[in-house]
Amino acid sequence: MSKMLSEYDYQSFTTEPDGLHVPAGFNVAALPSMMEPAEQPTCCVPSEGDSEPLVLVQDRRIRVLSPYWHVGWENAKQGAYVRSGIADRLSAVCDGLPHGFGLAVFDAWRPLSLQQEIYDAAYADPTLPQGFVSLPSTDPTVPPPHLTGAAVDVTLTWENTPLELGSPFDDFTENALADSYERTPGRVRGLRRLLYWSMRQQGFIVIQCEWWHFELGTRRWAALTGQPVQYGAAHLPE
Repeated sequence: MSKMLSEYDYQSFTTEPDGLHVPAGFNVAALPSMMEPAEQPTCCVPSEGDSEPLVLVQDRRIRVLSPYWHVGWENAKQGAYVRSGIADRLSAVCDGLPHGFGLAVFDAWRPLSLQQEIYDAAYADPTLPQGFVSLPSTDPTVPPPHLTGAAVDVTLTWENTPLELGSPFDDFTENALADSYERTPGRVRGLRRLLYWSMRQQGFIVIQCEWWHFELGTRRWAALTGQPVQYGAAHLPE
């Protein structure tokens, strides 16, 4: 029987910002309405030259947390792989953050074997609605976002400490919704806005149900931005 996703605990990977005296009161705009498109494109065929390699995230301003590997998922790998263009954009996000802030990556490229493992654990809970974990499809026209190497799960760091922005990673409660703190003034709201707009400035979009999950060049990104799909499924070299 598959283990349920709720049985895994990721709270130790992040720290609540109030206890760290993280600066508050950033002059950042409210999050926009982030409704997902009614339908995503039915075909994921990148326009031309989907040839960017997967590379390790190695910017010194970006901590790589590898929670799936640390808690013992069978098919998880240590480190974080993304497309080379995505790595460049994450570094650009760091360039634009206020002094003392950086990024931490929970997860990035994910093999289908791990996608299947997480999907099975998530939906061992029959009450979880569809849409929280992508179907581990082997159809090359509809790859799961993390398989493309262009979806990344991130949070902010303050003086190199990863921050818990209102909920732990892989929390599927209402607190994980990207805009769930918009009506609650305070540090969490300001920091979520800072993360969102910093990522958005580099072209990423967030998904409504997970404040930490950003994509660029994927099917969902294409549907939201009206631009062509850039990335299909990616695989590490043998």
